[in-house]
Amino acid sequence: MSQILTRLSMATVFAAVGVLTAGAGSRAFALSELSPAIESPRGTPRPPRVETLEAFEGTTLPQPGPAIDRPAAQANEKPAPSPDPDAGKAAGGDDASPLEIIRDMSKLPAPVKRMREQLVEAAASGDIERLRPLIGTGDNQAQVMNGESDDPIETLKSFSGDADGQEILAILLDILSTGAAHFDAGTPDEAYVWPYFTGKSLTSLTPPERVDLLRIVTAGDLAGMEENGNYNFFRIGIGPDGKWKFFAGGD
Repeated sequence: MSQILTRLSMATVFAAVGVLTAGAGSRAFALSELSPAIESPRGTPRPPRVETLEAFEGTTLPQPGPAIDRPAAQANEKPAPSPDPDAGKAAGGDDASPLEIIRDMSKLPAPVKRMREQLVEAAASGDIERLRPLIGTGDNQAQVMNGESDDPIETLKSFSGDADGQEILAILLDILSTGAAHFDAGTPDEAYVWPYFTGKSLTSLTPPERVDLLRIVTAGDLAGMEENGNYNFFRIGIGPDGKWKFFAGGD
């Protein structure tokens, strides 16, 4: 019963976030607009996934694969046109240029690809402490949920439905199984952000993309997000230099 209450609590928080931000319109936000704060544990169940796929060159790791086996022609694709002219545009860029959506992980810059591999390997191990060296320290420390405690690992655990933080590890794997949106190219805020839904208006999603999203959230969560027009669940950002920049949730 406590697990059910925890999950209902998280669903309520995300619904509240959607209502508060509904006035912002249906558009995707640039990295500089993404808030790293979220205030309660995750509350929506996901279907389990236990497959083992060879995702990296020369290394076989237990991890999620791409949600859909898309043709190579769709890799590095641009988002579909959105009814909202501001949706999917990078901050500070050409207003006519949509954000780059990268589905083929081999197209990522080598440092970004390597950090993603390390995050997947650590999360798939089931030991949340294996994330600690990847989070970094001092000026190089990734921002984890707005720094809600001095220990980022304990922060992650506090947002998990279990004491060991394994639900958060599962979420991290789910998110990294999707494509990435490339935000703020050529600026100090440049980052590759998973899942790619952060770079698209949800009103522009194709049926296969909706299936991608439903691997991460429930249909009820998706309906709430569509009312707001934007993805508002957990996200991960990696800088072009391979530094893990943040793990955040909410709008």
